[in-house]
Amino acid sequence: MDGTTTHSRTGGRWIQHWDPEDTAFWETTGRRVARRNLAFSVLSEHIGFSIWSLWSVMVLFMGKAYGIDPAGKFFLVAMPTLVGAFVRVPYTVAVARFGGRNWTIVSALLLLLPTLTAAYVMHPGTSYTTFMLVAALTGLGGGNFASSMTNINAFYPARHKGWALGLNAGGGNIGVPVIQLVSLGVIAWAGAGHPRLVLGIYLPLIVVAALCAALFMDNLAPMRADTGSIAAIVREKHTWLMSVLYIGTFGSFIGFSFAFGLVLQNQFGRTPLQAAQLTFLGPLLGSVIRPLGGRLADRFGGARITLFNFAAMAAAAGVVTYASSIRSLPVFLCGFVALFALAGLGNGSTYKMIPGIFDAKAQDRIAAGDSAEDAAAWSRKMSGAAIGVIGAVGALGGLFINLAFRQSFLVAKSGTPAFVSFLAAYAVCSVLTWAVYLRRPSGATQSAGTPALAQV
Repeated sequence: MDGTTTHSRTGGRWIQHWDPEDTAFWETTGRRVARRNLAFSVLSEHIGFSIWSLWSVMVLFMGKAYGIDPAGKFFLVAMPTLVGAFVRVPYTVAVARFGGRNWTIVSALLLLLPTLTAAYVMHPGTSYTTFMLVAALTGLGGGNFASSMTNINAFYPARHKGWALGLNAGGGNIGVPVIQLVSLGVIAWAGAGHPRLVLGIYLPLIVVAALCAALFMDNLAPMRADTGSIAAIVREKHTWLMSVLYIGTFGSFIGFSFAFGLVLQNQFGRTPLQAAQLTFLGPLLGSVIRPLGGRLADRFGGARITLFNFAAMAAAAGVVTYASSIRSLPVFLCGFVALFALAGLGNGSTYKMIPGIFDAKAQDRIAAGDSAEDAAAWSRKMSGAAIGVIGAVGALGGLFINLAFRQSFLVAKSGTPAFVSFLAAYAVCSVLTWAVYLRRPSGATQSAGTPALAQV
């Protein structure tokens, strides 16, 4: 198991043997190769997140001349999250079918489509239907996350997955505040009438990401396309339980990221420039802190960190609800930025739980007679499939949040009712985390694998 790159599978850079759980292999070869692939995976995913969140900044450029009301804008920024959620499953499968390097190249180049079409239609007089269709194309950027996470999950041993997946996702998530900072610079320098400047900046970056993937990344031959693993994972109850938790963490992060600027404009009367000066703060903090969530989960257990995190998110949602009701911008910003930070922390801890759950179940398979090698292969296959499905369902949280804001502003002319619903959702996630992954059943009801699951 030398980790050497060959050309034997379908042409291209293929590593034929990969065993990161072998300590000697990992120290001599695996760590270096994994880190190189992680670095360029982060670059591509970062650009993908920026394009996925493109319309969260494009709406800041859409003044009265565009003829779109606040409810319409919330629906517009919700569309990419819907599409991004659905493409995550095929993007996950594509990594095993075509190779992590090969699919990173393709998925990066696909980002040219939403970027170029946005540049073509971004002017007053374009129909709302056209804007919705073009916004839907940016959902392709959401798929990059699932394929990148599935790929990196296969490169790292279980003991380092929390940190690696957290770093990979955090580096991708930070694409959200970066494009918001880019838009702030464009608005401050050229005014709100030049949205195409933002798109012009990203077009060459997309090409650079694809080129770097081609030059420096690898495919893992042991990863094989297995639609059966997707079918098996959708029958696994933990897939859906973890999807609910991921809706609460990642769904909050991406939903709030897309909606923050619109909330500031419509509830607190901020101008596009004033909104742009603030929108990047929460997503930036949430992105930077995500690897810490993975690191803490590696050390203390993902479920423990996730439980603490949801309790804190419920408290922060209470602060935001209060600030929204009295229209206090300083208190609102403190609570909302705290929500972003906690969502980022929870992103890291929940993703650590996914491979942990299947590693625990692999121990049950060993106890039932499977070999350690077969059980480890099963765990990698199932956790990779779970990452794609859970990531897809979790992304729908961004859709739910923007639809909640849309309805809240339509009915109450305020975001307060939406924040109350978020508080309740975080309380439910706290109870779910404790009941399933931390509570130890009595001996009469304890089932095989429960003690191990309590440590994920």
